[in-house]
Parts: sequence; C-alpha cells; structure tokens
Amino acid sequence: MPPDQAPFAHLDEQALRGLAPGGAVRSYPRNVVVVSEGDPTDSLYVVLSGRVKVFVADENGRELVVNTIGTGDYFGELVLDGQARAASVMTLEASRFFVIPQRDADALLSGNPQFARHLVRKLIGKVRSLTEQVRNLALRDVYARLVRFLEEQAVEDGGRRIVRERLTQADIAARIGGSREMVSRILSDLSAGGYIRVEAKQIVLLRKLPAHW
Repeated sequence: MPPDQAPFAHLDEQALRGLAPGGAVRSYPRNVVVVSEGDPTDSLYVVLSGRVKVFVADENGRELVVNTIGTGDYFGELVLDGQARAASVMTLEASRFFVIPQRDADALLSGNPQFARHLVRKLIGKVRSLTEQVRNLALRDVYARLVRFLEEQAVEDGGRRIVRERLTQADIAARIGGSREMVSRILSDLSAGGYIRVEAKQIVLLRKLPAHW
C-alpha cells in the first residue's frame, strides 16, 4: 500500500465485515450531521461513498472547516482514547459509511499493522495541518489566507487553473476562518481586476494573484 493511501480504500463491505465483524452500514443524505462535537466517541467511520466535512463551530454558529474526507478514507479515529469527539462531521453529499465499533477498532489497531501505521501517519499529518492552520489564523490576514486557499485548491484543466469544487462564499469563509462578507468583497475585487472568473460556481484563476489586497 502506498504511504498515503487509506487502508480501506479498496475494500468492499464484505471485506470490511471480515476485519470488523461488529460493523454496520449506515446511509445519510446531504447536509446531515453524522457526529457532533462533544458526543461520546464510540465508533470509527469508513466512507464507502460520498464526502464529508469535519468542522468546529462557536455558540453563534460560525464554522471553521478542519478537513474534508472522501471515499475510502475514515474519521473518528479519536475513538481509540474513548474521550468526547473533538469536532462535528457533516455530509457534503449523500454518503454511506461502514461504522466500526470501538472494540473492533481496538482489535484493528493491535492486530493490523497496516492500519496502525496509517493511523499514526494520519495523526501526524493532522498535527502538522492544525499547526499550519493556527499559523495562518495568527499570522496571516483574511486576504492572504484566501489566496493561499485558492492556490492550493486550483488544478490544471485544459490550460487553465481552476478550483473544481463548487464552493459558496460561506464554504470558503469556513475553510479559511474568515467572514462570508469579507470573502465576498475580496472575490469581487479579484474578479473586477481580471484575476479570477467564476464559471458555474467554479473559480478560474486567470493570472497570478496579487500578494496584497
């Protein structure tokens, strides 16, 4: 298995049941909260299909998206310490999960070295990612965070650089830790300046974004 490939990426439901006999399949429509921050951590979720966002929110409902997770990956790895969930997870599209109870997750960790190695790498990656998020929030302004986000998300497509994921301004604000109003103003200015264009809710980067706003 390549270092960054999730251990469940090529496993079907039958194979997953072989690894975790107590597991069960659950399906959720789009925009449903699967687990909530503060809930008891009692299971590990393998994404069979669909995509979810991992986020934290304050008492006013303002969100900060920590990560997005797709098919073959998993979330809920804090099940291993038995403490409360540190973040909420919501479906971004209709999704199906194979839900592994804590006892089976413990058995996987002790009896499946491939899974144990991947989990360690994943947790290390989370620490690095969260450290970078803290650095961005503390040391970069909203414009700098938005530019970094667009540059990181953009991919080559027919000679153009495009952010393929269809994101609302609120989605982007949650990803970078800013307000929707500020994101709207910056995107409008970048569009007026000929730096970006929005096509079918996708952002096309037309030329190098300015370093300052």
